[in-house]
Amino acid sequence: MSAYFLLLKKSNLKLIFSGLSLQLAAKLSYIIADFRKVRCAMADSIARRLEQYTVKRSHEVLIVKAQIDGEFDEIAIFKGFSSSLTRSTASDPEVPVLPRSAKIVSVDRLQSPYNPNNPRYLQQGLSWETMQSLLSEAGV
Repeated sequence: MSAYFLLLKKSNLKLIFSGLSLQLAAKLSYIIADFRKVRCAMADSIARRLEQYTVKRSHEVLIVKAQIDGEFDEIAIFKGFSSSLTRSTASDPEVPVLPRSAKIVSVDRLQSPYNPNNPRYLQQGLSWETMQSLLSEAGV
């Protein structure tokens, strides 16, 4: 019973279990914990997949145009690293530049090295759906 309450405390849930059996409460806690793991993995998956794409296709740079918390942002992704072109970027590489709340507007594929004064576009204005196809083709 103490492990169960420890799990609830870790996940910051405030539930009252009056009338619930211990088995039902334990199952509920596992379901909630699994849901949170999946949600966190999905949040990271967009940024991680785009970064992995540029690792596999090191001759490409991606410029991702996105809405983040109601504001427009452009993010450059090259050889597995992301950096915002319009906002400050955290120095910790584990902090995603593209948060889970971001809505991808479009993606541009460019030839590396990236020169903002003379960009060499491979494709411009790709939708997220089109980019997902390219990610799948690359195996990420």
